[in-house]
Amino acid sequence: MTDYILALDQGTTSSRAIIFAADGQRISAGQEEFPQHFPHDGWVEHDPEDLWGSTLRSAQHALAESGLQAKQ
Repeated sequence: MTDYILALDQGTTSSRAIIFAADGQRISAGQEEFPQHFPHDGWVEHDPEDLWGSTLRSAQHALAESGLQAKQ
């Protein structure tokens, strides 16, 4: 059975999930942008629910694209 790693990246404007095989080969990826809020000049804020939701959907997309199951 091959081992896989699901890497999550929370950027400034989007969340990403990439699945790698144990040998480092990229298997699949998912990415979703989230809204930014600018309450004052020079400020940027993010809603934690947007961050969580976009991270979860990115991971689900990467899993669906790969044909793998989360337990793998």
